[in-house]
Amino acid sequence: MTQRRNNFVDVAAVALGHFTHDVYSAFLAPLLPVLQEQLGIGYALTGNLAVFTQIPSLINPFIGYLADRVSLRYFVIFAPAITATLMSSIGLTSSYLALAFLLLAAGVSVAAFHAPAGAMIGELAGDKVGRGMSIFMAAGELARTLGPLLAVAGVAWFGLAGLWRLAFVGWAVSAILFWRLHNIQAKPRAPESGNWAQLRPRMMRIFPLLGWLVLGRVSMQAAMTTYLPLFMKDERGLSLGLAAGSLTILEAAGFLGALLSGSLSDRLGRHRMLFFLMLTAPLLMILFLFSSGWMVIILLIALGMTAISLQPVILALVQDLFPDNRALANGSYMAMSFSLRAIGIWGIGLTADHFGLVSAFVLSALIGLLAMPAIFFIPKT
Repeated sequence: MTQRRNNFVDVAAVALGHFTHDVYSAFLAPLLPVLQEQLGIGYALTGNLAVFTQIPSLINPFIGYLADRVSLRYFVIFAPAITATLMSSIGLTSSYLALAFLLLAAGVSVAAFHAPAGAMIGELAGDKVGRGMSIFMAAGELARTLGPLLAVAGVAWFGLAGLWRLAFVGWAVSAILFWRLHNIQAKPRAPESGNWAQLRPRMMRIFPLLGWLVLGRVSMQAAMTTYLPLFMKDERGLSLGLAAGSLTILEAAGFLGALLSGSLSDRLGRHRMLFFLMLTAPLLMILFLFSSGWMVIILLIALGMTAISLQPVILALVQDLFPDNRALANGSYMAMSFSLRAIGIWGIGLTADHFGLVSAFVLSALIGLLAMPAIFFIPKT
């Protein structure tokens, strides 16, 4: 990929694609209470609907491997339109199996976007990778802030079966991305930089440590983003709109946190930022579970700025550790992250079915704390 240093306009264009793409992929979580009631299923099966969108992430390393050699810019360009179409069609399915296949197809589109898009940001941001990742991930968090509101509003306007009417925005943004990004070329890496035999030992040394760290991050994020609407509805007695609103508050704070965390890590160091975030997020999560009144809102904001804002720092660290194989490393990381998130969603759902949502949330916070020591073993460069 031709490198254009600090190209803010193109960074912003990719971030726009990320925002639009993730608005639609955020439709599922706030609608889980509706789908659970419609399908008559428990917490585990309901949460597993989100797992189906994660399974295709296993192909992310292959996509990243290709992106280090040939141009996959059209994946970035057209994925928002495809994801918008698929996620807006969830109300058209008539059975759990049909919905599962639809979400699997959406997951393929999600995987096709994220692996090359993150690497593209790493190239376009030049020596400000942390800031570029902050812009990129903040766009995703802003999308997950507005996505639940749009999903609930769409159901109110058109009914669940009429959500497909919202897909046109995704196609409009893909048209903008085509206009802006279709000339960005991706050149193959030098053979030695892409030699898997040379790269494999370094990945085998670093990725288990990253996996340890990411397990703590995704356990907290899976609980707070996938099951929060169910928690607020079943444990706090809120309506669907207010339960979705709690997710919006969390993601809005995550947007601010993501915007700041990557840029701060450029100055303070990736490891210091990770230590601070991994220490505070689990403690705040436990406080949230046993709070009431206005403290719930305050703690949701604090959780958004800590538990949700880890991703830009970790992504920037991955780019630092694999500067010659950014797409492959990013794709491999995303596959690991999404896979662990799927396991986390499934595990939290099973725990909630047997012991309740509060116990499941406490378990996810404890896993977050246990992942913190991994930071001390991950190399800095």
